[in-house]
Amino acid sequence: MRKRFDKKVAVLFAVLSMAFIFLMGTDHEFFEWAFSRHQNILSWYIRPIFMIPICYFAFKRNATGISATIFLLLISMFWFPRPDAIDPKVADFLAMEREYLTENWTAAKIMVTSIVPISMGLLIWGLWKRNIKAGIGVLIGIAVGKIMWSVVEGGTSGAKVIIPAVVGLGICLVAIIWWYKSDC
Repeated sequence: MRKRFDKKVAVLFAVLSMAFIFLMGTDHEFFEWAFSRHQNILSWYIRPIFMIPICYFAFKRNATGISATIFLLLISMFWFPRPDAIDPKVADFLAMEREYLTENWTAAKIMVTSIVPISMGLLIWGLWKRNIKAGIGVLIGIAVGKIMWSVVEGGTSGAKVIIPAVVGLGICLVAIIWWYKSDC
């Protein structure tokens, strides 16, 4: 009974996630509103922290927890108010990201962008299988990949991602190792 409930609620959050992605892709006004709030650097620091519950729920084999956390990760970009003053490098990076997301979806761009859900799937799969080393390796790969993509695509403005990514990765690694050792 619990497994069936877990699957149904997980599907509900997966549908909500897809609806959010669809809304971001089709409603220009909503997209701009969300992106203007994403200029608040706090949203950049909170997003990597969502990897902790994703990893935890994967290790506990809780599909609802994984799916709900992914939904919260997606919508966290607009939880914070639009800042009064915006760092020019943050504005530059988000302008590049906005353009990346809204223009010219080529096969190459689709392949590069598909690395995000594939790597998340690998992270979840590795920890679902209780392979902590694989999970940590993929988590590090996600952080390094985000930094590399940000710097390659965003140039010097992409460097603004480095500190939030490294801080988030460090916090996630400490948390994952702590609960793994306390669980085993």
